[in-house]
Amino acid sequence: MSAASCLLTEDQFLCSICLDVFTDPVAIPCGHNFCKACITQHWNVNVPFQCPNCKKLFYTRPELQVNTFISEMAAQFRQSAQQKASSSEQQESKPGEVPCDVCTGTKLKALKSCLVCLASYCETHLEPHLTKSGLKRHQLIDAVENPEDRMCTKHDKPLELFCKTDQMCVCMLCTVLDHKTHEFVPLEEEYEGKKAELGKTEAEIQQMIQKRRVKIQEIKHSVELSEEDADREIAEGVQVFTALKESVERSQAELIDTIKEKQRKTEKQAEGFIKELGQEISELKKRSTEVEQLSRSEDHLHLLQSFTTLNTAPPTKNWTGVRVSPPSHEGTVRRAVNQLEETLSQHMKKLFEVELKRVQQSAVDVTLDPDTANPWLILSDDGKQVKHGDVKKNLPDNPERFNRCVYVLANQSFSSGRFYFEVQVKEKTQWELGVARESINRKGIITLTPQKGYWTICLINENQYFALTDPLVPLSLKSRPQKVGVFVDYEEGLVSFYDVDAAAFIYSFTGCCFTEKLHPYFNPCSNVDGKNSAPLIISHVNHTE
Repeated sequence: MSAASCLLTEDQFLCSICLDVFTDPVAIPCGHNFCKACITQHWNVNVPFQCPNCKKLFYTRPELQVNTFISEMAAQFRQSAQQKASSSEQQESKPGEVPCDVCTGTKLKALKSCLVCLASYCETHLEPHLTKSGLKRHQLIDAVENPEDRMCTKHDKPLELFCKTDQMCVCMLCTVLDHKTHEFVPLEEEYEGKKAELGKTEAEIQQMIQKRRVKIQEIKHSVELSEEDADREIAEGVQVFTALKESVERSQAELIDTIKEKQRKTEKQAEGFIKELGQEISELKKRSTEVEQLSRSEDHLHLLQSFTTLNTAPPTKNWTGVRVSPPSHEGTVRRAVNQLEETLSQHMKKLFEVELKRVQQSAVDVTLDPDTANPWLILSDDGKQVKHGDVKKNLPDNPERFNRCVYVLANQSFSSGRFYFEVQVKEKTQWELGVARESINRKGIITLTPQKGYWTICLINENQYFALTDPLVPLSLKSRPQKVGVFVDYEEGLVSFYDVDAAAFIYSFTGCCFTEKLHPYFNPCSNVDGKNSAPLIISHVNHTE
């Protein structure tokens, strides 16, 4: 019998009414088999008595008897199928999976959850819900944790609808009791809508992720550029300091050689004098010996004859005015230091030329904002020139405008990064340039200091330059600038000024703390008797790599 059952398929053991493996199978006169309970209930509901398969009609209700052969075959098939499923399909539940609530010991993975029993079942323990008529009517869903959360806590019914008014899941009773005037949709419909919204949200999140990935690449690129700048600065710094070191060492060697050469000349002169004095001493010693010998002679004639020759000293040099004076080194070190300073100045000029070319790469287009200009100022149509006029214009005193001081700001503002602009100050006897924060006071008399939001330098009385701080810082310039460059590094807190034509550094405000927008600032100063009539001109920056 076991061998025969192996030749049969699952369909041959299924009741056509419940679609499950036979339970107490019976055969009716037409030869078709059904579960005893299934055909009994079918005939209790459907009169007259008819076969559900072939539709043959029976005038009297057939007597039903269990077919023991088919029953045994079905039982063996069910047992074989359960063993096979247990050995090949059922798995122990893993973390994150729903365990069977009925299993004791090792918990198997649950396949379904029952919203009536409020429990989850593995395939083995799910079998009664698939075979028992009373349990078949229970609502099964894919296995979930805490199936009781799927039930209405107030009415103990499945949550099947969504209340759009209160934005919550409700049961059928809720729609006629607590939410009877509200708008409802099936959970599936709201699910699709929310799923679409989640899809949109996911797309937005992915877009945000992509933007941040791009930003990461930008930051990495900025770090790479920063590293390149650092390497370049180090290389240039090493080159400059190496040249300076060589210049110092060379100047030191030249200074030592100069002093030693003077000393050698002094020593050579002294050696000549000493040698000559030694020769005279030898002659005088010789004469001294001769005189001593003659003085001891008792030969009267010999003494008298030699007296005239030996009585006088031999001819010698008058050494009274002869001196060996130490060489003068006055000014030697100073001249060497001056030469070194000139060399340093040449190196600094080259360094500033490189620095100026670099900051010029941050050049921006700047135009003057007429809404901020004092009524005495005249602006060119292109917004590139400003000068003091002879007539005060009738302009509205809007909040942006300077009403007392002849100042004007640029249209452009900057709250990050670096920017640079150049202004021609040629032929002017007074001017002020720099940057100012957006919230500065623009009414009445204004004091220009960093504390007030201004970072500026100025020319006063044709040749006096100052950094406008408290107190003022006088600036010593070798030449009169014709064009001034202004550079700002917002994050670094740096505002620097350059003499563009001389490629010379003028002054820097360092350690600044910028917290708001910065505007380029201009003050052409008053025109006194035509001596300061020239305009300030925003120039095009001719930068090169």
